[in-house]
Amino acid sequence: MTSERSELLKTRMNRGFLYSFLALALSAALAAGCGTAPGFAGDGAGAETGEGKRFAIVTKSAGNPYGERESAGFAEVIEALGGTVVMEDPETASADAQISVIRSLMSRGIDAIAVAANDENALSEVLLDAAAAGIKVVTLDSDVDPRYRLTFCNQTDAQEVAVTLMDAIWDMTGGEGEYAILSATPQATNQNAWIHAMKELAETDEKYSGLILDEVCYGNDEEARSTEKTKELLDKYPNIKVICVPTVMGITSAAAVLKSEGSEVKLTGLGLPSEMKDYIGNGKDDPCPYMFLWNPVDLGRLAAYASWALVEGSITGAVGDTFEAGDIENSPYTLTEVPGSDGASEIILGTPLEFNPDNIVEWAELF
Repeated sequence: MTSERSELLKTRMNRGFLYSFLALALSAALAAGCGTAPGFAGDGAGAETGEGKRFAIVTKSAGNPYGERESAGFAEVIEALGGTVVMEDPETASADAQISVIRSLMSRGIDAIAVAANDENALSEVLLDAAAAGIKVVTLDSDVDPRYRLTFCNQTDAQEVAVTLMDAIWDMTGGEGEYAILSATPQATNQNAWIHAMKELAETDEKYSGLILDEVCYGNDEEARSTEKTKELLDKYPNIKVICVPTVMGITSAAAVLKSEGSEVKLTGLGLPSEMKDYIGNGKDDPCPYMFLWNPVDLGRLAAYASWALVEGSITGAVGDTFEAGDIENSPYTLTEVPGSDGASEIILGTPLEFNPDNIVEWAELF
């Protein structure tokens, strides 16, 4: 991380911390192979203002420090622009809990909703209902079926995450040996995409031929469950060298286990610097030499700017749309096509950042 980038981010962080028809049309659209469900096409008719409108965000679960930072960034932008923020988080990281929250928010007269989905498919019906009620739907962090949202605020490209994490595993194992992946939930679309890309990379790139994946397990983004799974991995695989945890909730739990047990197994993955600063180092007793993440506050900000632009009508969610996103580093942003999709759009925040012993204290002050 360059000093210029560090100062830029530090400065930025300091600035603030028809419905029956729809059902029939949906069937017709799916039969025709359309890439977007009815109610999500975005006609862009008539410019409005977002002032006084109500904008909601739903993270994966209450008490998740990553989600709390997403919400903080979202609220900061909406309030600064003159909108009203409505926040309600599910008690558990499940689709059912999110569905209940989304329906509750719909009853409160919201104009837009940003959702970090716990399940790719289970939220389809409730999001279709939201669109039928005139609510602009975007996703962030973890996507749904693209037919049921207008665009996806994607933290980074899945292939880039895969290469970044596989290179870290390769480095920490010395290029050969056993490793495991401790993920969030089996339904988490973002983690599933990264893990799928990691497996493909390991199978096709000769560089990783000496690596052996023992298991992919799930801590359900819960501290107790992640702790339990980490201990199981240590007991089950005595020759394991590295545990990769691509989830903020899980990596801190895994780090605590490795440190308390004095394990020589190393840890990498995706984590918040403020949560992981006591576990990162080059010493024998430091479980994590380095890890990665993006700025979750900026991801929340990006979702807020996208939601605002959709409500105002300056974008529709179509590939090629462009909008300003304040002082986020890569603004203005252009909506690009999701790889392999039929015209579905996404907005990529940026690239992963590396956190290591040289910069962890500085970054821990930011998020």
